[in-house]
Amino acid sequence: MTALTWLTVAVFLGAYTLIATERIHRVAAALGGAAIMLLIHATDAEAAFFSEESGVDWNVIFLLLGMMVIVNVLKRTGVFEYLAIWAAKRARGRPYRLMVLLVLITAGASALLDNVTTVLLVAPVTFLVCARLALPVVPYLIAEAMAANIGGTATLVGDPPNIIIASRGGLSFNDFLVHMAPMVILLVIVFLGLCRVMFREVFRYDPDRAAEIMLLDEREAIADRQLLWQSLAVLGVVMAAFVLHPVLRYEPSVVAILGAGILVAATKVTTEQAIEEVEWETLVFFMGLFVMVGALVETGAIRQVSQLAVEATDGRLGLTTMVLLWASTGLSAIVDNIPYVATMSPIVSDLVQANGGEHAQVLWWALAFGADLGGNATAVGAAANVVILGIAARNHHPISFWQFTKYGLIVTVVTVALVTPYLWLRYLT
Repeated sequence: MTALTWLTVAVFLGAYTLIATERIHRVAAALGGAAIMLLIHATDAEAAFFSEESGVDWNVIFLLLGMMVIVNVLKRTGVFEYLAIWAAKRARGRPYRLMVLLVLITAGASALLDNVTTVLLVAPVTFLVCARLALPVVPYLIAEAMAANIGGTATLVGDPPNIIIASRGGLSFNDFLVHMAPMVILLVIVFLGLCRVMFREVFRYDPDRAAEIMLLDEREAIADRQLLWQSLAVLGVVMAAFVLHPVLRYEPSVVAILGAGILVAATKVTTEQAIEEVEWETLVFFMGLFVMVGALVETGAIRQVSQLAVEATDGRLGLTTMVLLWASTGLSAIVDNIPYVATMSPIVSDLVQANGGEHAQVLWWALAFGADLGGNATAVGAAANVVILGIAARNHHPISFWQFTKYGLIVTVVTVALVTPYLWLRYLT
């Protein structure tokens, strides 16, 4: 590697260390790292702001912005209070049952929507129901972020890296359902068992609060029925457009911004009210992170690491699959999985062709599983994690980098360890 590449890696590791240790605010660390990358010419304005491969992913930024606006309008209807009471009553006030219900809802919704949209919708409900039952909200938020990443692995639209993989590999929505979804169902079941063990100390049942919850009428929580129906209509169209992305060919970011604009224009909610709770810090953090990772792409650092892993397999499909799975897991834990997959997909495409085309499609599934599940390992490994941390901080329940990561590492190792024999037995024997 060149001197500039080594310097770029050093700057990235320095910024990442500051984020992990929380010595300074993560937004300051990300923006500072991005500024240094520009200063040392590891990247430039053209690459940082306009490049599809190494620049700020504006599709992610505007998807987040649009969905945050829609969620803010929905909050004004009282629908989240309704859902919180409904969920608590269905769980009969029992903490673990509540987590099971929220995890299943999150994982299922993430398979149809993208995982970022899902956590934006589920998090407000979680704060309310945990407050009702006097439960610590942080374990539930962490579980939901991980459930969103696991559930989003199942489909083409569930996680942004899957869209990149499908485009490069010529894979369809049904391909993901057939090859990814069966394993994801098992992973969700295993994850529920892990939650029972990892968060066992917070599952304290309060019969008095549970009894109070059972007496509540969730229908009384709806404050504005007209706004509710307007919001649900727009949200329904937005969700349908997400699912029909392969047919309509509108990017999720475009759909989200259009939905937010229509909702604000068609209702009595003012612009100020619609944007007052947008997670601006989260959006800015993403921008800084994208610029830093983009600099690693521009200087060739990510590609060189990936190529070294590929060369080490010496053309053997089984070994290549396993190295790709675990290398993708490790790298996606420390850099955002979207630019990582964008960098790796051309290499995987060449490997698929070199190993016999259709027979080597397993490499695409290895890349998808590794990138999607590896995002659970750290607090900045996936977009859903960063969004959850931002929402938690805004609501005065901050989640530290290591608080998330100590659980994320366990979940990642267990889930990827289960995927390993699945890929081997289904495709390589």
